[in-house]
Amino acid sequence: MNLRSVSAAMALAIGSLALSSCFSSSEVQSGSESVGQQLQDLDHAYRQGIITEKEYAKLKKALIKKHG
Repeated sequence: MNLRSVSAAMALAIGSLALSSCFSSSEVQSGSESVGQQLQDLDHAYRQGIITEKEYAKLKKALIKKHG
């Protein structure tokens, strides 16, 4: 295997991992972040096109229900 093939395989593997982490869970995860920060992060993801409007509404509702 030459260097170009190895580089291409690595790029493909990294890209696949990055995409799978974006779509692997629709659960709201709470850690040390405040609810406000989580809502801001959620809004940012929606505005950047990372999640759909439907996903945004679902996750926002779940977050508020969990902490409300």
